[in-house]
Amino acid sequence: MTDAAKTVSEALESRRSIRAFQDRPVDGALLRAILEKASRAPSGGNLQPWHLYVVGGERLDQFKAIMRERLQDSPGGENREYDVYPPNLIAPYRDRRFQVGEDMYGLLGIPRDDKAARLRWFANNFQFFGAPVALFCYVHRTMGPPQWSDLGMYLQSVMLLLREAGLDSCPQECWSLYPQTLGEFLQAPDEWMLFTGMSIGYREENAEVNQLRAKRAPLDEIAEFHGF
Repeated sequence: MTDAAKTVSEALESRRSIRAFQDRPVDGALLRAILEKASRAPSGGNLQPWHLYVVGGERLDQFKAIMRERLQDSPGGENREYDVYPPNLIAPYRDRRFQVGEDMYGLLGIPRDDKAARLRWFANNFQFFGAPVALFCYVHRTMGPPQWSDLGMYLQSVMLLLREAGLDSCPQECWSLYPQTLGEFLQAPDEWMLFTGMSIGYREENAEVNQLRAKRAPLDEIAEFHGF
């Protein structure tokens, strides 16, 4: 098992999107404590616009079964409420997205021209990569871009606190493909909009896909310093 992070730096360094989890339960009290601590994340005007659903146990098994059928019936998804990426993604953002995808499929041994195998692998998202806990983050439809940034700060805090506890995660905006199915299952009010999902659990250390470490742009590419 990956050691728990002892500092914020260690949590950042060891956090990654895990795509193969152990079949090991997560303590509910620990999870509640993490989500409560994360609420100290910055929030403009203290709106705290996040609303969470946390699913595990038999309820998660039920939803996995629903999603297996849903992927068969509607493999292309449902009516999307937002684009995860801009429709015409430009460089260097397009290049970064392409690179991390190729790096991951390279680890899995799935060539670029094997579209069917890539789609089969992608379907693992909707089984939470074997994780025992799923978290879904919603936001009220009246909220705007600044509040969406608050969601990101809250969820980042959750992921770092998970690492402090020796747990791992995988944020999954792929759930934007099936907002109606998820909303019906959770009985989420219509005024709430799905932002993202997240798989939570303990990483499978020997899984090849978990060796993926996405490259980051060098500091001089993303930052300018004035007066230093």
